[in-house]
Amino acid sequence: QVQLRESGGGLAQAGGSLRLSCTTSARAFALYNMEWFRQAPGKERVLVAAIRGVNDDTDYADSVKGRFTIFKDKAKNMVYLQMDNLKPEDTAVYYCKSGTDWGRGTQVTVSA
Repeated sequence: QVQLRESGGGLAQAGGSLRLSCTTSARAFALYNMEWFRQAPGKERVLVAAIRGVNDDTDYADSVKGRFTIFKDKAKNMVYLQMDNLKPEDTAVYYCKSGTDWGRGTQVTVSA
């Protein structure tokens, strides 16, 4: 089982920025897609962004395109989610996922 650890959540104002980080094992980092999901209160967990393990291609939910960027630091086995121009509707717990393993999540709260 891969251990994933997220960090970087917190409180931001609308229009502000936060960067989330997720670290995993070197093996998982090389083999699997790395994904960020989020779950708002009372709502389902949804995919926000993904980066492929093989070729670094990225995908984004329509709601975050142009505002969020997912990228890797291969030397550190880290994946990041840069979140710019944050909106109150981005408030959620954000989870990192690799293969079938999940992190514990980090809270992001955006005030109007």
